[in-house]
Amino acid sequence: MAPNETGDELVFFVNGKKVVEKDVDPETTLLTYLRRKLGLCGTKLGCGEGGCGACTVMISKYDPFQKTILHYTANACLFPVCALHHVAVTTVEGIGNTKSRLHPAQERIAKSHGSQCGFCTPGIVMSMYTLLRNKPEPKMEDIEDAFQGNLCRCTGYRPILEGYRTFAKDLNCYGRVANGTGCCRSERGNSMNGGCCGGKANGPGCCMNGKEDNVTMMSSSLFNSSEFQPLDPTQEPIFPPELMTHSNKQQKQLCFKGERVMWIQPTTLKELVALKSQYPHAKLVVGNTEVGIEMRLKNMLYPVIIAPTWISEMNAVQHTETGVTFGAACTLSSVEEVLRKAVAELPSYKTEVFQAVLEQLRWFAGPQIRNVAALGGNIMTASPISDLNPVLMASGSKLTLVSNEGKRTVMMDEKFFTGYRKTIVKPEEILLSVEIPYSRKGEYFSAFKQASRREDDIAIVTCGMRVLFQDGTTRVEALKLSYGGMAPTTVLALKTCQELTGRDWNEKLLQDACRLLAGEMDLSPSAPGGMVDFRRTLTLSFFFKFYLTVLQKLSKNHNGTNNLCEPVPSNYISATELFRKDPIANAQLFQEVPKGQAVEDMVGRPLMHVSAAKQACGEAVYCDDIPHYENELYLTLVTSTKAHAKILSVDASEAQSVPGFVCFVSAKDVPGSNITGIANDETVFAEDVVTCVGHIIGAVLADTQEHSRRAAKAVKIKYEELKPIVTIQEAIEKQSFLKPIKRINKGDVKKGFEESDHILEGEMYLGGQEHFYLETHCTVAVPKGEDGEMELFVSTQNLMKTQEFAANALGVPSNRIVVRVKRMGGGFGGKETRNTILTTAVAVAAFKTGRPVRCMLDRDEDMLISGGRHPFLGRYKVGFMKNGKVKSLEVSYYSNGGNSVDLSYGVLDRALLHLDNSYSIPNVSSMGVVCKTNLPSNTAFRGFGGPQGMMIAECWMSDVARKCGLPPEEVRKLNLYNEGDLTHFNQKLEGFTLRRCWDECLSSSSYHARKKLIEEFNKQNRWKKRGMCIIPTKFGISFTIPFLNQAGALVHVYTDGSVLLTHGGTEMGQGLHTKMIQVASRSLGIPTSKIHISETSTNTVPNTSPTAASVSADINGMAVHNACQTILKRLEPIKQSNPKGSWEDWIKAAYENCVSLSATGFYRIPDLGYNFEKNEGKPFCYFSYGVACSEVEIDCLTGDHKNIRTDIVMDVGTSLNPAIDIGQIEGAFVQGLGLFTMEELRYSPEGNLYTRGPGMYKIPAFGDIPTEFYVSLLRDCPNSKAVYSSKAVGEPPLFLSASVFYAIKDAIYSARKDSGLTELFRLDSPATPERIRNACVDIFTKMCPSAEPGTFKPWSVRV
Repeated sequence: MAPNETGDELVFFVNGKKVVEKDVDPETTLLTYLRRKLGLCGTKLGCGEGGCGACTVMISKYDPFQKTILHYTANACLFPVCALHHVAVTTVEGIGNTKSRLHPAQERIAKSHGSQCGFCTPGIVMSMYTLLRNKPEPKMEDIEDAFQGNLCRCTGYRPILEGYRTFAKDLNCYGRVANGTGCCRSERGNSMNGGCCGGKANGPGCCMNGKEDNVTMMSSSLFNSSEFQPLDPTQEPIFPPELMTHSNKQQKQLCFKGERVMWIQPTTLKELVALKSQYPHAKLVVGNTEVGIEMRLKNMLYPVIIAPTWISEMNAVQHTETGVTFGAACTLSSVEEVLRKAVAELPSYKTEVFQAVLEQLRWFAGPQIRNVAALGGNIMTASPISDLNPVLMASGSKLTLVSNEGKRTVMMDEKFFTGYRKTIVKPEEILLSVEIPYSRKGEYFSAFKQASRREDDIAIVTCGMRVLFQDGTTRVEALKLSYGGMAPTTVLALKTCQELTGRDWNEKLLQDACRLLAGEMDLSPSAPGGMVDFRRTLTLSFFFKFYLTVLQKLSKNHNGTNNLCEPVPSNYISATELFRKDPIANAQLFQEVPKGQAVEDMVGRPLMHVSAAKQACGEAVYCDDIPHYENELYLTLVTSTKAHAKILSVDASEAQSVPGFVCFVSAKDVPGSNITGIANDETVFAEDVVTCVGHIIGAVLADTQEHSRRAAKAVKIKYEELKPIVTIQEAIEKQSFLKPIKRINKGDVKKGFEESDHILEGEMYLGGQEHFYLETHCTVAVPKGEDGEMELFVSTQNLMKTQEFAANALGVPSNRIVVRVKRMGGGFGGKETRNTILTTAVAVAAFKTGRPVRCMLDRDEDMLISGGRHPFLGRYKVGFMKNGKVKSLEVSYYSNGGNSVDLSYGVLDRALLHLDNSYSIPNVSSMGVVCKTNLPSNTAFRGFGGPQGMMIAECWMSDVARKCGLPPEEVRKLNLYNEGDLTHFNQKLEGFTLRRCWDECLSSSSYHARKKLIEEFNKQNRWKKRGMCIIPTKFGISFTIPFLNQAGALVHVYTDGSVLLTHGGTEMGQGLHTKMIQVASRSLGIPTSKIHISETSTNTVPNTSPTAASVSADINGMAVHNACQTILKRLEPIKQSNPKGSWEDWIKAAYENCVSLSATGFYRIPDLGYNFEKNEGKPFCYFSYGVACSEVEIDCLTGDHKNIRTDIVMDVGTSLNPAIDIGQIEGAFVQGLGLFTMEELRYSPEGNLYTRGPGMYKIPAFGDIPTEFYVSLLRDCPNSKAVYSSKAVGEPPLFLSASVFYAIKDAIYSARKDSGLTELFRLDSPATPERIRNACVDIFTKMCPSAEPGTFKPWSVRV
């Protein structure tokens, strides 16, 4: 019965082409196969753990059980190639391209500006495409659900939903009256894309205008949906007929052997049972969503894998007397479908358990995982935080096991899980099926889950709760409470349930239940996963929700007969409501170009991103998409596992036995200098000491990525550990600071405090943030073989430093190194300096071997070694008058810089220069300190210290308003700067539009009317609270190091009139190239179609500043403009002699007259330079301003929050491209939303990072953006200091999301007031569910007191 040795054939189709494979390695994923073997690079690697959706493809197969063709999405990064037998795969390349035609799913995301860096776009396109294949006319809700497994870091999601909304059949009014003026969109489809007032959009009489005689026309349509080609389902590629015929033939067992793993796919239950007794420790794999991750991230190896997907008994669904039985290989999506049907058809009392399962599945991973992951796998993985196991356990589901001995049935009860990830199932047994029972009359069931993010997230605590009442009474006959996340296994609260059986369902039972649960569901204060108080409180909160829900159902079911139970108080009802999504609504307003602007002059028009169509088709080339070189090697880094230690020995001998191993590279292989870094305080490879976990010690080179990964894991390093400094607190205690300490002082602080009515002191901590660009760091190094020349293809924002560091390490001058950047899949500051730690290592390896070397970091490596935003601790003392006017401020900032200087000084400078946010403070004394710790060096991140500086300012400002008992918006307005004021660093404010933004935001958001409604809502709801906050921002534009404010450009005009443009900026999704083409087009007076930008490179424009600090469009735009002016000047005589000629005529004539058609341009920002000692000089060229108002709703019992509405008014000068600028505003806002409310980096006390991927680190998803999202660009505010009156837009809007944080704080105040607490309280950032819940002090939190700090070792520490 052993698998046949002949070697089987794997047959599948990719984009309609047949693929036949003989030798397949079971460890190969579909993603690797597509990219390496078939050269289809449109499918991207974003995380390798099924958490980001960048690798989404459509899988189609004929289902012989249902006799239909199924189309579903899957993550190619987890899908084993061996599981593809007789399956058709469709990738983004297979549905459309820019050469013939785009598919509507590709065209609409591009034209609606839903693709910025474009790295996530192919995955999002494929999610949409698959939905359209299954439902050509989806509902808007279907579209939102389809994207639960896709992440995007650039756009803020709004434009993607907006573009795809045009497919929805319920494309009606936004479900609300836009802007409250009775505006409704026309019934006809002509204004689908945000046109307003029945097509009178922004014409006279449009509600958006307010004043009808408005001179400046405001527009709200960033794209025109009437240009979209219609979706024609008949044009889709057909399912390969050959696969239909295969399904009738008897399948035979398949077997594939790789280097380490054997894959067997049996066809009958008998074969399966025999295999499992032959290989009792084999893993059964259906979706590979757990085993795939264990093998990749947890270093597990399973030599035998058995795939049971073809076995009919394991896919069967049976409706029995007692419930529904599912085969263990049924996917979660199919379970969902069956149960949904059952709920619709059966009486509701029978489907209480089904409804609970559906509620859990609704937030279970993303569709790509649910489509492939099996029900049986979820049970057998035995994860302590499984979402389904508590429901199955509480409902008493039955499991059928089968082995050679026969079948047996076991109950899923407290005995089923025997330990962490262990069950009572014997090694040779197989889980055959699961029966989920019907509920009966008098039985009630609920399931709850709380996670860091609602969509696609693992639970913190999850539960299933069941109660059965004695007939016609409210006396408990049976009670089952099952929890996940409270122990190493899913547990039942047995003691509590026993005590409460036979009791009446009333207030007394509730009190006893909470008391008992608090005792029984105890956690050690150092429990893995941390958040101990939160988790304990959740067990009680969930029971309280269950208690109320049951009470409500009881009073409904026994209506009026004999008032058996007390009614639920009206202000408690909202606690029982399940989360529901409201229909999204949004509008974007911008100023139209002036009447009479030439049609081909694209400046000021919402031009589509120049690469958007290529990105949507998967044709755009990123660093790792460059085709492989003939003898290329793959590099994997070997990094430290200790935060601070001496290296005793490095032993690579075991790595040499891995197949394909070439060599190990370390410090002794560096031909030039091993010293590197911005402050020369780093090494290319660590030599004697490591100073952080993730410190690069060496690298392994092998023939493939898989081999180099395996070899790197085999390198053995011995350490002698030293004591690490991990947190800011430890650094302060040990005075581990980077000198010098920076200060800005103004006025007389002491006198200011003496004159104040009140003085407040406080502190606030802000956590760091991971960049989470979708494309990780990547470098391809190609040695040229002569004169030490080398070409580096790098994903970097900083070509100059990348070139310089590589040259230093190789010991050659910079003119031998060419760095080339086509585009990045996101940067956000993370690729400004930290790419060099990888690039330099790759360059050294290429030098040593003389062969091309490639490395793209895995997500877990990238998150570990490349650093992020600086965590900050701010301490303040503020003096103010009774009316809220601030007189005096003393503030100190401590930032966690990590193990090297990098850009930490610059970040701290900017924090100090933004300590005022937008407020005039007469007397200031401030100090900033960079803490040196044993963490990977923190670095630039969008906002660069500004958001941290301003966040502390808003913290004391909200305290001042509370203390005075005045409305916060009045106190903020009272303290705002005025035109002509001097800042605390003595720069005069000119063109100060902030007050205009403030007034416009107050009125467009109907602030005062909504504030009254919120107060009303909070009176009527005890356990749900709303809050609102309006926040201004002022952001200084310039590099704070004056000489970086320079840029160069190179313009070539060819004889056919086409223009090749190169400038010093890089494209990372922010639309810089698009804007530069617009600038050149206006300067030269030619259409954009004649201008092309190929890439950024050190051999065209030298010594470029990094693309950072939001100034790239300003400085490169002026450089481009200057270069174009040079060309025009040379063309003048030719134009004069032939004024009626065309551009092409003039260029031809110029060439024939030997006029140079190539020019360089250069620009520097004048008069910059600030002196901290003297507090004089001008650090910034100008300021960008904005105001945001946000409303949120929190669930006081779970700490969950939802973003109800945000209004933003932003001054971007005269926009070069409103589509790109609004995209930057929304993208920055949503990134800030992550920073302030969700994203939490977690470290062990030893400095080891736990959050190394999207599984544990949560960036905002589609469902996290405000339900109503309005962005308006301030009109009539040209900026004389930048190209074509524009303003910088990349970083300034990020801080506006602090309005969400302070709206949450506002809501928490309301909850605390109901518990009798009115004093000020501290809320650190991010405002995660844990922090929100713990701040809403109530009876439940008091039952779970915290352990005394210092009496235990916490699982994680605040760095």
